[in-house]
Amino acid sequence: MDVRELHRRHRRRARVRYRLLRHNNGLPRLSVHRSHRHIYAQIIDDTKGETLVSASTLEKDVRVALARGSNKEAASHIGTLIAQRAVEKKITKVIFDRGLYRYHGRVRAVAEASRAAGLQC
Repeated sequence: MDVRELHRRHRRRARVRYRLLRHNNGLPRLSVHRSHRHIYAQIIDDTKGETLVSASTLEKDVRVALARGSNKEAASHIGTLIAQRAVEKKITKVIFDRGLYRYHGRVRAVAEASRAAGLQC
């Protein structure tokens, strides 16, 4: 990956984050990161700068349940898991932060699964 590609990614992430923070109305944000082998999701309170809830395919319980950590099935599992953990902590409304990724595939699977599990995003 060359320097120009890194610069474009940084600008895309910053552009999406700026739009979210401008319209979030104090809500925590559900941030998604995907790599080639795993997917990560966390709910972040930007006013305090702390992570409230997190889930990823690196956790032992999730590893046992899934064959791979890099497909839509794993992403939807992470979406339901983070929604369940958020509802336990009485977090029901969040803003979905797709980061620099398109709303497609695994990122979309996380969002739809979290909505189906009771999270409003």
